[in-house]
Amino acid sequence: MTWLRERAEWFKWAFFAFLAGAVAYDFMAERHDPHFFGDTLIGFWSVFALFGCLGMIVICKGISHAWLMKQEDYYDDK
Repeated sequence: MTWLRERAEWFKWAFFAFLAGAVAYDFMAERHDPHFFGDTLIGFWSVFALFGCLGMIVICKGISHAWLMKQEDYYDDK
């Protein structure tokens, strides 16, 4: 776990480089018969995936805190 924490900055920049590469590829990709609104916008699906993942993280973390967290003295004898 410490190995990842020591390299967190590198991973962050690698992620953003991959995201920029996906958007750059979207500029070069040929568009055939778009089916959805997002198919016509350059980089839409990359940004949609980013915000979708961040939203799922926030929602799942909120649900887990609401349902799974107990008080600090929950298991102490009363």
